[in-house]
Amino acid sequence: MEGLKRQAEAAIREFLELFPMPRGSLFVLGGSTSEVLGERVGTRPSLEAAEAILEGLLPPLLERGVHVAVQGCEHLNRALVVERETARAYGLEEVTVFPHPKAGGALATAAFLRFQDPVMVESLKAQAHGGMDVGGVLIGMHLRPVAVPLRLSVRKLGEAVLIAAKTRPKLIGGARAVYTREEMLKRLEEYRPRLP
Repeated sequence: MEGLKRQAEAAIREFLELFPMPRGSLFVLGGSTSEVLGERVGTRPSLEAAEAILEGLLPPLLERGVHVAVQGCEHLNRALVVERETARAYGLEEVTVFPHPKAGGALATAAFLRFQDPVMVESLKAQAHGGMDVGGVLIGMHLRPVAVPLRLSVRKLGEAVLIAAKTRPKLIGGARAVYTREEMLKRLEEYRPRLP
């Protein structure tokens, strides 16, 4: 489990290097500890594996002041564990259910036991700025549009495929729009009066 913790920590540190999430932003984690252990989703939940992953991932996020949501499994309709403060900050509706390894999954259960003031919420209302999917549990519904994959050097946690994503604001405006500050300043030069 120590190796799993180190993998998780390396993955989140690289994630934060590539996408430095600011204080107050929202990160979503979904994962299958069964997949981490090389089994099919839902067949071998492991609180030990979940704890190792959280021990690696949470400290770097919490040090930055990032809110964390941990997705439960489909038996709870992908409800998420968050701190009560996160639910308030993001206007999330609390629901009454308690995760356990066979309904909610080991990762959500471990998060619920680890968080200071945990609550379950039905949805993040597509407000997460970034996240990680461990084992193909599908976190996309919780991410803001537009999600962009982050290619990490850590490709797996245990035996589970690791997929990371960040989000960016939508590009709007059509053919005349510019999408960088540099391009905007370049275009402004065209409108400045010519000096002799």
